Amino acid sequence: MFKTLLLCSALTLSTASHAQTLDDTQDFVEANILGIFYHELGHALIDIEALPVFGQEEDAADVASIFLIDAFFEEEAAQNMAWNAALGFWAEANSQSHDDIAWWDVHGPDEQRFFNTVCLFYGADPDRRRDFAHDLDLPDDRAETCAEEFDLADASWGAVLDEISERGPGDSLSYTGGSGNSASLTEQILAAEVEFLNESLTLQAELIISVESCDEANAFYDPETVEIIFCEEFEDHLFQLAQDL
Repeated sequence: MFKTLLLCSALTLSTASHAQTLDDTQDFVEANILGIFYHELGHALIDIEALPVFGQEEDAADVASIFLIDAFFEEEAAQNMAWNAALGFWAEANSQSHDDIAWWDVHGPDEQRFFNTVCLFYGADPDRRRDFAHDLDLPDDRAETCAEEFDLADASWGAVLDEISERGPGDSLSYTGGSGNSASLTEQILAAEVEFLNESLTLQAELIISVESCDEANAFYDPETVEIIFCEEFEDHLFQLAQDL
C-alpha cells in the first residue's frame, strides 16, 4: 500500500553514502530518535484520525513505528534504521535487572518489543531480509508468522497512511524548537522530518511537535494539546545506551 507513495524520509542517514560517514553510535541515536518519534506519531494518528484500537495502544504505536520505517526508506537505509531501532529496545532491556521490569506498565517488556520489531520488519520482505532476521537471532518459530503479522499491519496502518497521503501535502504538522547549526541532533532530525511529512500528507487536525526539557529521558503524545513532546534529555540517554551495547 503506502510504501509505493513515500520512498525516503528526511533522516540524515537516508542515503547509503552518508550513512557510511557516520559511526555506529551516531546511527543508533539517529535511528532511535526517529523510531521514538514515529511511535508517538502513531499515538497522534490514533487520536487525530479517530482510529479504533483493538488491544494495547502502545503495541499499536510500536507497529506504526516499524511500519513507517519500512514505508519511508530505501532498502539499505531501512535495514540500518530497523536494526538500530530494534537494538534500542535490546539496550533498554539490558540496562535493567529482571526485578526492575515494570510488569504493570502499559508498554510491553523491552526484550519482547525487540523481537516484535525484528519480526515485523522481516515480515515485510522475507526474501531480502532473511539475513537481517538471522543476524538478530529471530527464532524460526516466530519467523514463520512474521509475513502474516506484517500483512495485518499493512491492512490497518497501510490503509490509514494511504488516506492521509491522498489528501496531499499541507501544513498540519507544526514544529516548535531549535533549527540550524545551533540546534541539537534531536531538533535537527525532527525539524527535517516535519518538513518531509508536510510535503507528503495532511492530518485532520494540527499536530504540534516540540522539543523541551522534561527533567527525564522521555517522549510522549499529549492529547489535550495535540502535541508530541520530545524531551531534550532523551538524546543523552540514547548516546549512553549506545555506549553500553
